[in-house]
Amino acid sequence: MTGLILFDTALGAVGLAWGERGLVAVRLPAATPAATRASLLARHPDAVEAEPPPAIRAVIDGIVALASGERVDLSAAPLDCDGLADFQARVTDVTLAIPAGETLTYGEVARRIGEPGAAQAVGRALGANPWPIVVPCHRVLAASGKTGGFSAPGGVDTKLKLLSIERARTSPAPTLFDDDPAFGLRARPGR
Repeated sequence: MTGLILFDTALGAVGLAWGERGLVAVRLPAATPAATRASLLARHPDAVEAEPPPAIRAVIDGIVALASGERVDLSAAPLDCDGLADFQARVTDVTLAIPAGETLTYGEVARRIGEPGAAQAVGRALGANPWPIVVPCHRVLAASGKTGGFSAPGGVDTKLKLLSIERARTSPAPTLFDDDPAFGLRARPGR
């Protein structure tokens, strides 16, 4: 059985679908909760509304906290990776390791998986990410700090909203507040 739940966050209604092996899908808020539910059901038509098991409840609590501005690590969320190609699995692993408030470029992700010329392929893999916010593809930017794309509802605006909530650096350029603990910012590693 595939379970489904919609829950409220500071961003709007987020939807999750899960099975025996973990999360199969995360949907960020669409224009309405009904649209978010329809998006989940389009990919998982057998999903039924259900009470989530404890591991999925922990993911829900983490997403709610993250959307409210807390620094949350969702990297231990149970993901059903069945059917992921090797390349996408490696991209997923690197992306999961990006802490809240920090970013990498598509090229940096490509280098970390041992494919230095594969920045565009990394972008395509993240565009197909079934678990946005849990696998934080919003933390991956284009070269020179440009935002790049974002396939979730709201597109780049949603990506920027998530990065803003996390107080993430979106540019390698220094700011007046670098390394200022009052603002919770740190200079990007290697910069």
